[in-house]
Amino acid sequence: MVSSCQRKAPSQINNICTIFSEKKKWHKHAKKSTEKWGTPIHVQMAILQQESAFIYDAKPGRKKILGFIPWKRKSSAYGYAQVLDGTWKQYIKETKNNGADRDSFKDSIDFVGWYTYHTHKQTKVSKWDAYNQYLAYHEGRSGFNNKSYKHKKWLIAVAQKVARNAKQYASQLKTCK
Repeated sequence: MVSSCQRKAPSQINNICTIFSEKKKWHKHAKKSTEKWGTPIHVQMAILQQESAFIYDAKPGRKKILGFIPWKRKSSAYGYAQVLDGTWKQYIKETKNNGADRDSFKDSIDFVGWYTYHTHKQTKVSKWDAYNQYLAYHEGRSGFNNKSYKHKKWLIAVAQKVARNAKQYASQLKTCK
C-alpha cells in the first residue's frame, strides 16, 4: 500500500529542485525516461505540471446538467499525464509495459517521453521544443499537423506557459543539489 505522503503533490510545483528533493525517486525516473526517449527532463516535467499539477489521480472536470448537476467527465484522461484510455492502451501495447499505471509517476513520465519521441518522429518537432510538443500532446499528432490549435487562443497561451515553465525548469536544474 502506498502512503498518502508519497501520493501528495510536491509543495512547490514551479521549482524542479524542490520537486526532486521532496520526491526522491522522481529524478531517477525522469532521467531514465530522458535516456530512453531523448526528451529532456525539463520538457517532460513542464508537460506533466500543466496536465496534472503533479496530482497522481487528476481527472478532467465533469459536464454539468442545468449548469450545476455533475454529469459525465469531459474525457477519459487520467493521472499525472492526463492520458486518454485509447492512447494509454497504445502505449502499453507498443512498449510492452503491461503493468503500467497512469497514476504512477514512473509510468507517466515514461509515457510523456514515449509520446514526445513519436511526435518528433512523425512531425519533426524537436524534443527540446516544449511549445510545439505540448500543442501536439494536447491536440494529438494529426490535430497538430492539421493546425487545429490555430483557432484556440487559450491553448496557444497554455503552450506558451508550458514553454516558459520548461525554460525555468531547465535553468533550475543547473543549480539543483
